[in-house]
Amino acid sequence: MRGFAFAILVMFVTVSYAQKHWVGTWGTAPQLVEPHNNPPAPGLANNSLREIVQVSIGGKQVRLKLTNEFSKEATEIRAVELAIAKTSGSSSEIDESTTVSLTFNGKPSVTMAAGATAVSDPVRLKIGPRENVAITIHYGEASSTSVSGHPGSRTTSYLKEGNTTDFTNAIKTDHWYSILALEVMAPKKAGAVAILGNSITDGRGSTTNQQNRWADVLSRRLLANKATRNIGVLNMGIGGNCVLRGGLGPTGSSRYQRDLFGQEGVKYIILFEAVNDLGGSRNGVETAKAIIEVYEKIINQAHQQGIRVFGATITPFKKSFYENPTRLEGRNYLNQWIRTTTMLDGVIDFDAAVRNPDDPEVMQERFLFENDWLHFNALGYETMGNAIPLELF
Repeated sequence: MRGFAFAILVMFVTVSYAQKHWVGTWGTAPQLVEPHNNPPAPGLANNSLREIVQVSIGGKQVRLKLTNEFSKEATEIRAVELAIAKTSGSSSEIDESTTVSLTFNGKPSVTMAAGATAVSDPVRLKIGPRENVAITIHYGEASSTSVSGHPGSRTTSYLKEGNTTDFTNAIKTDHWYSILALEVMAPKKAGAVAILGNSITDGRGSTTNQQNRWADVLSRRLLANKATRNIGVLNMGIGGNCVLRGGLGPTGSSRYQRDLFGQEGVKYIILFEAVNDLGGSRNGVETAKAIIEVYEKIINQAHQQGIRVFGATITPFKKSFYENPTRLEGRNYLNQWIRTTTMLDGVIDFDAAVRNPDDPEVMQERFLFENDWLHFNALGYETMGNAIPLELF
């Protein structure tokens, strides 16, 4: 009888675990950090860095992914701790009672070779929806001039000399280094939406440490809606990024395998990247056609994996430094395809949400950030996030 009860318990545990899977709750798209965004003095080597991220969905078991993908030198990680942060980045304070130490294949340290990544072992840490998590990394040997990271964090990180957990009077830097993703063990019905984008998705114009990019607005709406509260949001925007060629960071066409299909638990994809391609184009329509070819590849691959893909219309850029007739024509051509193609599973009409009704090629003036007629302020991002039909999910 005792053996029978034990067998039932094992079966129950096995079935329960099978009903769960890893889902990305936070992620960022890495690149080789530009020289002016490299870590400030005293640098990473033999020092400690605390970085704050705000997750989307919650969980009780978590793992961390680190990256050294674009670095030319190995990066030695001596130890990493996770804890619940007391703010969304405005301070380095944590709830110390929640601190957990990570291991990598059972060891507290890991060395990532140039071009490599690392995944921690799972650890128990109760994280609530949209909760702030502090990631504290203690570096050994590491370069501060050849660094993999995400410059457009819109969140403050804290750098302190030595192996320490006291970040009083730490050096502040509004960039992320080495971190790639946080994943939680979630119910089988849970999933994530991964967003391929540029600076408008990355959040240029949003408020530092307030987590008010349009993707953040979408995440909060999904969580507040009973039917979608198990959907995480992964912001894979890179400022200055292009789909086809040029720009900052690896192109969308070269990184989508990693940033979309390489994420855990992705059930939805949003494609919202093209304005930098169009803005540097000599023939807007031909550029739009080339972007569509890349989009079609992504859509086909997604559908083969049962992933739904939504296209977001490109927002207006008349009056910006990108304006000229052929580029505006290319935007309209791409937007028309997004609105009418049968390949996509849905449309997010950002263009309609933010354009000036009296001059549809121009954004509404109330959304302007730094008067560049391209990027949005916090109100603009709130409007965009609220324009997304939750019925798509």
